Amino acid sequence: MNENKNYQHPDVQDPENDELEIDWMEILRKIIAIRKTLYKAAGVGVVLGIIIALSIPKQYTVTVTLSPEMSGDKAGGGLASLASSFLGGAATSSSNDALNVTLAPDIVASTPFIIELFNTRVQTLNGELDTTLVTYLDEQKQPWWGYIKAAPSMAIGAFKSLFTEKTDSATTLNPFQLTEKEAAKVKELRQSILAEADKKTAMTTITVTMQDPKVTAIVADSVVAKLQQYIIDYRIKKAKEDCAYLEELYKERQQEYYEAQSKYAHYFDSNRNIALQSVRAEQERLQNDMNLAYQVYSQVAQQLQVARAKIQEEKPVFAVVEPATVPLQPSGASRKTILVGIVVLVVCCIGLWKLLGQSYWNNIRLSLKLK
Repeated sequence: MNENKNYQHPDVQDPENDELEIDWMEILRKIIAIRKTLYKAAGVGVVLGIIIALSIPKQYTVTVTLSPEMSGDKAGGGLASLASSFLGGAATSSSNDALNVTLAPDIVASTPFIIELFNTRVQTLNGELDTTLVTYLDEQKQPWWGYIKAAPSMAIGAFKSLFTEKTDSATTLNPFQLTEKEAAKVKELRQSILAEADKKTAMTTITVTMQDPKVTAIVADSVVAKLQQYIIDYRIKKAKEDCAYLEELYKERQQEYYEAQSKYAHYFDSNRNIALQSVRAEQERLQNDMNLAYQVYSQVAQQLQVARAKIQEEKPVFAVVEPATVPLQPSGASRKTILVGIVVLVVCCIGLWKLLGQSYWNNIRLSLKLK
């Protein structure tokens, strides 16, 4: 009985010892058998790879790195605090600003910011084209399949233009309502200009990719300049408004003081030799009005000096760690890499079809016929 329990039929295999065995020699024989087909596939891949590689225009990338240093964040150490302490006022304390440097990607991708770049003057490396950025976008090349894809929309646009009046191209762009062509250019620039901000280090990286190296560097430099100016204008906007209000208030209080001083001097000169008590009382009242006007005028003057210093204090300082330079080599995959990749892809697809796909397809067709 024990022997029968341990007995195993020779046709029954142990699942633990059942291993998938690959006959590499059989696969090699099949590959050798279809080698002529693979050679033809490689030839087709070469032709297709050359067509695609030559159709894709070269792209150049410029990367600029900024390190913003907000001087307004230094509590008690700014010019406004220094001016206030010298003028006898209390030290000003800085508060967190609503505009954070980490918002740079959203600012660069915004439609108003992109539209401001349209009139940027650009020049190609060979000097043949010197125009605005919005005009240069029309000169950029695209693959032949891009024209095929855009053919229906171009035909529809041409048909619509027959029934619509032409608008003046010199009119100012309205970010609130863009035309289809303007919106397409905004989208194209938004894809070509990218910004990333590191929340830990506050480092901002701006990347611009276009088809001409010099144009790419010019656009990258313009984006950095406009981004800096945008943040500076926002940061000092409130300080400028306060300063403008104090300037107006300063002139009003100055005029009031001058008028009170003039009244007092005129009354004093007119009644110098009169020893009446009523004259002295009026003289004292005018003198008090003049002193009060001077105190208010002096306080407003101090606040104005502090506000003027705060404008400079609130202005952020940007350290350009990596400036924009004209790239020497195109970015992305090279034409050789594209060619080799397409050849390998075509050969692998044809080989898999011949080795596996064709047999499965024949079996499916045969089973459908038998049914």
